[in-house]
Amino acid sequence: MTTLASPTLGGAGHAVWRVDMRPGATGPLHAFDAEQVWTVVGGRATVELADERLLVEPGDTLVMPAAAPRRISADPQEGFAAVVAAPPGASASVPGSADKTVPPWTV
Repeated sequence: MTTLASPTLGGAGHAVWRVDMRPGATGPLHAFDAEQVWTVVGGRATVELADERLLVEPGDTLVMPAAAPRRISADPQEGFAAVVAAPPGASASVPGSADKTVPPWTV
């Protein structure tokens, strides 16, 4: 994750960051308490979002609703890159856990 804009980086009203995943990488199943907007800028990925399984590629934009469980798996050959925008300070949690964390790239 690379922070591009946030309240603590230039005083932005939104958090914007870039996600770069190596080929074959898979993120954890998790949810955020705020909507996120993902725009794919490179590679491809399979996104498990709530009850859907979506294939995304450059030029696609995906709106991930608050509280929707999600997992992203990068293409095994190409990897995956996206630019994400969300409200600052949104917290993430693992389904079934009461623990929440605010990722540092969002503040």
